[in-house]
Amino acid sequence: MSETTIHSSAVIEAGAEIGEGCEIGPFCHIGPQVRLGAGSRLRSHVVIWGNTVVGPGAQIWPFASLGHAPQHLKYRGEDTRLVIGENCLIREHVTMNAGTVQGRSETTVGDNCSFFTAAHVAHDCVVERNVTLINNVMLAGHCSVGEYATVAGGSGIHQFTRIGHHAYVGGLAAVEGDVIPFGMVLGNRAYLSGLNVIGMKRAGFDRHAIRNVRKAYRMLFSDDLTFKENMDEVQSEFPEDPLVQDLMGFIRAGGDRALCFPRHSQLS
Repeated sequence: MSETTIHSSAVIEAGAEIGEGCEIGPFCHIGPQVRLGAGSRLRSHVVIWGNTVVGPGAQIWPFASLGHAPQHLKYRGEDTRLVIGENCLIREHVTMNAGTVQGRSETTVGDNCSFFTAAHVAHDCVVERNVTLINNVMLAGHCSVGEYATVAGGSGIHQFTRIGHHAYVGGLAAVEGDVIPFGMVLGNRAYLSGLNVIGMKRAGFDRHAIRNVRKAYRMLFSDDLTFKENMDEVQSEFPEDPLVQDLMGFIRAGGDRALCFPRHSQLS
């Protein structure tokens, strides 16, 4: 791996750990508790502070702000942290805050995630691997976003909301309910508009798997029975289908928010 290069205008506080082969551009500021993974590139004007770990291979663009104090009125300077996985793309003006003792004491971002301009990851969030947040996404505190989910530009996600894996949140959506795995939600307030079939195909799920999830989706949100009865029907129909059972497990696990439901006749 190549040598680490640090621009003369950058400020690296004593105690910071800088991995091999990093490139730290002009006017960056790295705090004393920061651990920056090998091969990371900070373009310029990047600030990383607090108890923050950035995995190897990060690409961080100007004016990103990572690891500062959570935007939480009860925060009193406790030693909480931000952990970012490997090979993350963090574009201009992205903000990610440390956790709180009222939550997990940690904000966690998985490997291979992409955060586009001005996306925000608030305190105590869990963002799993391969997630994409497009420009100006606002992820409030204590949210979780499952792997391979995409949240499109300008969307706001209410605190404590769960976004299931492989889900898709449409642009400018205001999401205040949990989004099922593979689900696609739109609107203000967001409603289920079908399944993220394009995302499922891109992730390599075969036709049979997608067909089963589609059938389960229609059964779950049918108006013919109560939702509990629909769940029982789905369980009976697909007792061993791994994707359907994963979706059912998400629903059964519950959360602090209600589920997003389709509007009437939106069972595509």
